Amino acid sequence: MSFGGQPVLDEVEALFVAVVEGRVSRDEADRWAARWVGDDALVWDDLTWWALNLLHGIDLPDGLGGGYLHDDDQVREWLRELRRRRASQT
Repeated sequence: MSFGGQPVLDEVEALFVAVVEGRVSRDEADRWAARWVGDDALVWDDLTWWALNLLHGIDLPDGLGGGYLHDDDQVREWLRELRRRRASQT
């Protein structure tokens, strides 16, 4: 995770992977993404902005007893979609 300048798509994807693998908590990912999403001075490409906004909110509770609004399968699908979109850009 970048603690310096504006992160690039590689860093955003790496954070998705870390969440899926359980190396980074959803709360940590959400807080990290919130820092960047909330900075109106930054300019983002569409794919990075899309992915950051998914990370920002990745820890939302489902309200039904401790689960998440977006389950692990959904997060894995977001990662697959990110990779598909990325591949189509090249």
